[in-house]
Order: sequence, then structure tokens, then C-alpha cells
Amino acid sequence: MSGPFIDDARIAEARKLADEIVNPIFDLIQHNTTVSNERTVLRFFGLSDAGARGVPLANLMVDKLKAAGVLNRGAAYWYGRALQLGARSPLEAVERLTALPADKMGVLSPEMEANLRDEVRSEARAAMAELKARIAQRNALREQFPMSPAPHKYVIVATGNIYDDVDQARAAAQAGADVIAVIRSTAQSLLDYVPHGATTEGYGGTYATQENFRVMREALDDESRKLKRYIQLTNYSSGLCMSEIAFCAAYERLDMLLNDAMYGILFRDINMRRTFIDQYFSRRICALAGIIINTGEDNYITTADAYDAAHTVIASQFINECFAKRAGLKDWQLGIGHSYEIDPYRDDTLLLELSQAMLVRRCFPDAPLKYMPPTKHKETDIFFSHAYDVMADLVAIWTRQGIQLLGMMTEAMHTPLLADRYVALKSASYIHRAARGIDEEFTVREDGKIANRAREVFANAEQLLRECHAEGMVAAIGKGRFGDVKREETGGKGLDGVVPKAPDYFNPFLEMLEAS
Repeated sequence: MSGPFIDDARIAEARKLADEIVNPIFDLIQHNTTVSNERTVLRFFGLSDAGARGVPLANLMVDKLKAAGVLNRGAAYWYGRALQLGARSPLEAVERLTALPADKMGVLSPEMEANLRDEVRSEARAAMAELKARIAQRNALREQFPMSPAPHKYVIVATGNIYDDVDQARAAAQAGADVIAVIRSTAQSLLDYVPHGATTEGYGGTYATQENFRVMREALDDESRKLKRYIQLTNYSSGLCMSEIAFCAAYERLDMLLNDAMYGILFRDINMRRTFIDQYFSRRICALAGIIINTGEDNYITTADAYDAAHTVIASQFINECFAKRAGLKDWQLGIGHSYEIDPYRDDTLLLELSQAMLVRRCFPDAPLKYMPPTKHKETDIFFSHAYDVMADLVAIWTRQGIQLLGMMTEAMHTPLLADRYVALKSASYIHRAARGIDEEFTVREDGKIANRAREVFANAEQLLRECHAEGMVAAIGKGRFGDVKREETGGKGLDGVVPKAPDYFNPFLEMLEAS
């Protein structure tokens, strides 16, 4: 299919460079925590409700600990202190700790410290067992109703109202969709809390909340039983609450999450230290839950030219893969992101897009891959737009993509209607059916345009990886090497939520996740 036009040794060297590039970042990850990671710990313990005025209990407790200057010991430690103070419920734990004066948060005796940690670890094991049981429920339904063959047809719903989203999702599943993505409300990634409860208003999408996850998963489970075909659900684990949303998604049995090591830095101006630390814990949770992550390299070539910046996609994919594997994710969980975005008025675009997709498949042979449709050059000529999307469908089946987000013919005009989604699903199903196996019928010429373009892009990706290796990821991002977007290490939103760990920092869930 993809030909031997890139040597195995060069691909292995690219992986080695990526591994060494992320080493300094893992030093940062190991020595720091964040307010969002500590809120995630509390959510594991059951602090998922909201208090007065809708403020999540996890936020109330973590904000209190941070203001008192003691969050560096870990929220789990202070949850244990609340238990020692007689708390018998999550709400009581918050009430007792938030009422505790700062001067009463002193050091315990060694015996009391040991007892506290033993008690908290016992509760953590019970919480982890409950989470694993819920994941097992999802896996049992997957086994009962097998999924359609790849590429899995992935479509979005984005009404702003979770109950309207459910109606749209059911209709999409009935029309042949394999994956339903609930698009998140605009700018939710900049909120330093997870909204509580079901939501019926949102701009550009629907809020990612645990209750919204539950509502949609329940509806898709029902639809899976009706259709005798498992329907996957995805949402977003990005922004200032990456790990919290990952936990909510795992608990509510989602199948995929958009989760990238650098997306928030580049496209939402979230502080890079905060993002690197948060993505690690979020991916540890995804690894445990058997959630497939979707990375965001496709975004690079919407802000930069897809032809000129193709190599940045490849370089970033190697780096994202390394971050993911360091967090325990397996190849089958790596929905490596890329897209069909070269200007359609350039010559040879089908050959160029095939080359790029074949190169990605060559570099990541065991990953499902997540293929994105044309968006940047979409037109209000819906007939051209539809033909443009069909070309992406052809490349997807030819290069054995695992997950394909389908383009809509009205992409450049409005949020797609039910009928638009139906047409996209019908066409993709036809192309996948008509062309399945085409990769086994053709051999790529070693001296042809496809192979030569792949070699050129890979060589440029190697050069970028060497630059990142020599100067560091922080410097590369600062120079705008990815997506033509420049960010500074101490800039962006969320740096004040980064907390250096104390020598006795305690997080029993991270202990278990890393041990597994």
C-alpha cells in the first residue's frame, strides 16, 4: 500500500529523536501538579456534585487548599485529613476542610500520617474498582454488538442542547454513523472548571459535562441494541480541564476523546507547562479506560499552508505518539490526526494527499489514525464541496484509516442539517464499499510523484525533529514551528494553576495508573 519508500531505520531514528525531545518535559511533569489534576483526584473519590451557586465541590476544595498554600501535598492527602476529621461523605469532606483554619493544617505524627495514607489508599482502590467495572460494562456491549469495519464513519452533533444532540445522534446512527462526536461549546476549553449537570444552551456546541456524557451514552447504548451495531461516542479532553474530563468520560463509558499534547498551547493559548502536565494525567486515565485519543495535527495545516507545512504534521505526530506511550497508551489507542487540506486548485492534489496519508500510515502502521475532511478550502458551491469530500473518502479507504470524520457539503455555510449528514454518510459508505481493497491492487512507483513527495516531507520532518532536539520543544513552539503559531513558556492562561509537588506529595490514583 504505502511502499518501502522510507527506510525502517529512518523511522526508528525519528522515534528516538522524539523520545529524547520529550525527556525534559517529563522532568517538569514529574515534579509538578496542577489544580485540574488535583480536582480529578477528588472526582475519583466521588466529589462530582456542585455546591452553592453551581460551583463544583472539587473546585471549592482545591481552591481552599491552594489559597492556604498546601495543595502541593496533594488533594488526596487533604481528603484523608477530612476523613480523620469525621467526614462521611464528599460534601462533608469539603465542608470540614474549607472550615479548617490554615493554622490547623499542620504536621501529623508519623503514625497518624501512615494511617491516613493507608485509609486513603483503601478508598482509592475501591474507587478504581468501581471505575473498572463501568469500563467493563462498555466493553461487554462492544463485544455483544461488534462495530462496522474501519474506516469508522465519524460525524458531529453540535446543537448546544444535549437533548437535541441525542435526537441528531440517533438519526446519524440510523443513517450509518459509527462514531458520534458531541462538539464542545465554543471556548469551554478556557473554563477552569467543568460545568455541572445537563445543559440546554451552548454556542457552537454543547458543554462537556459528566451528566451530558451520561445522557448521550445511554441514548447510544439504546441505539446500539436497536441497530445490533455498537455506536461509539467521543468528546473533548482538552483545555484547562483535560484530566477532569478524561475521568468523566471514563466513568460515563466514552470510547474516544480528542486529546492532544500541544493543541491547547497553540490554538487556545493555554500555558504550555500547564498543558504538558495535564495531558499526562489525562492520558493515564485514557490508557486505563481503553479510550482512543484523537490528536490534533490536522489543525496545523488550517493555520499554515498544507503543502508547505506537511512535514510539521509528521514531526508532531512522532512527538504526540511519544507523549502518549509514556502515559501508557497502546498503538490501538492512537488516533493520530491528519487531514485532506491541500488547496484543491493546485495540480496533482489527489496524488499529494495520497502521499501524505500513505506516509502517515507508513510511520504509524499499528495506529488506527484519525483522518479529517477538507475544511479550509470549502466553498458554498455544495456540489463541488461534496465532490471534494468524496476524494477524502477515497484516500481514507485506500490508506486504511481507522477513523474518518466525514465532511459535509454545507461545511462553509451553516451547521450541517440532518439531510447533509445523511448524504455524507451515504456517499462515504458507497466509496468504502466500492474501493475496499484498492490498496492491495496497486503498487506505488519508487520514482513516482507519490513516493518522491513522501521522501521530501519525511526529510523535512527529520530536520524539524533535529531542531527540536537541539533547541528544545519550548524554543520550537516559541519560533512558531507548529501551525505558524508562536507561544512563550510562561505565557497563556493557566500558569497560576501549576503547583510544584512537595517531597511528600500523595496521589494514590497516579500510583495505581503508573503501576499498571
